[in-house]
Amino acid sequence: MAAAASLALPYPEAAMIEEDSLEEQVAAQIRNLPALPLVLGGCCCSHVGAIRGLGARPGRLAVIWIDAHGDLNTPDSSPSGNEWGMPLRMAIDAGAVSPGDVALVGARSLDPPEIDYMAEAGIDADIGRALDSCERVYVAFDCDVLQPGELAVFMPEPGGPTLAEAEALLGDIARRGNLVGLGLTGLTGDANPALVARLAAAAGL
Repeated sequence: MAAAASLALPYPEAAMIEEDSLEEQVAAQIRNLPALPLVLGGCCCSHVGAIRGLGARPGRLAVIWIDAHGDLNTPDSSPSGNEWGMPLRMAIDAGAVSPGDVALVGARSLDPPEIDYMAEAGIDADIGRALDSCERVYVAFDCDVLQPGELAVFMPEPGGPTLAEAEALLGDIARRGNLVGLGLTGLTGDANPALVARLAAAAGL
């Protein structure tokens, strides 16, 4: 997944996060977070520092998490123990975003504890609900949400939108909310940079 961070995209490099531990990576990301971050990474943990950094800025923050997976596990609930299945829950539990201001879109591979937590916390796929009363929005886009074959991703799942449908979704969110950041993750080093750039352009970045 580290290879995805070196994809050649037409954007100036602002910061390369290379710390060893997730805690150090999050801290470095918060320190280096630009005014309008475009995050590129392999693992969805790349979103955590961006959300925490943006959450500390003025204005209520919504998070639209677009992913084939829930990423809502904890170390206690995770069947695998892998941190990449926990980043959305990390951001919520850190207080960076309220569960009521989160929409989980495109998820089709959820663990039972994630389903239970979503019901308890009121998290669903309703983008309008998440944007309501929020002044700003961060979009966490895990490219594995796409239909397999659209992009080279780490954990493809059957089903999902086409690239064109995802572009339309990102454009719609950007029109409806004040987009203050976008993250594109789940990529492998074989991902086509031109297609990745199309997703960013669809959101207006």
